[in-house]
Amino acid sequence: MNKIYAQSSELKLDQIELMKQFLGTWRGELVNNTIIMCENKQFGNGAISKSRITTDGKVVDSVVQIYGYDNNTDKFIIAELKESSPVIELCSIWFTSENTGEIIILNPENTPFKFKFEFMSPNMIEQTAIQDNKVVNKIVLKRVEESKLSTNSCFH
Repeated sequence: MNKIYAQSSELKLDQIELMKQFLGTWRGELVNNTIIMCENKQFGNGAISKSRITTDGKVVDSVVQIYGYDNNTDKFIIAELKESSPVIELCSIWFTSENTGEIIILNPENTPFKFKFEFMSPNMIEQTAIQDNKVVNKIVLKRVEESKLSTNSCFH
C-alpha cells in the first residue's frame, strides 16, 4: 500500500432532512406588540410557509414562501410573496452545521441583507439580520405547541 488516501474533513449535511426542523408553527416578536406567526408544512422535498404579522392583534401583513431544494447548489431556493408588496423576493437558505445556517437575499435591487439562524433547541430559533457586516436586528422564534394553536391557522 504505497498510496495515501486523503480524507475530507468537510461533513456533507443532509439539507432536506435538516430543513424539517422548521416544520410546525412558530411565533416571535418583531418589535413591541408586533408578532409574527409562521406555519411551515412539508411539500415534497421542500416546504410551504405561511405567516401573519400582527400589531396589537390586527393583521398588518401576510407572507407566503415556497421552499424548493436545488440539487445543483445543495441549497433551498425560497420564493416569497408579501401581501403588502408587489416584489417577489428570492432567497437562498442552507444549513452550515446541524443547527446553524444562512439565508441570503438573491434580488439585486434589495438592500444586501444576510440572515443567520441558529436552533438554540428544537423549539427555539434565533435569527439575526446582518447588513454591511453589522447586526441590525435579532429575533427569537418559539415553536407553538399544537394544543395551544387556535383555529386561526394561517393555512385555511
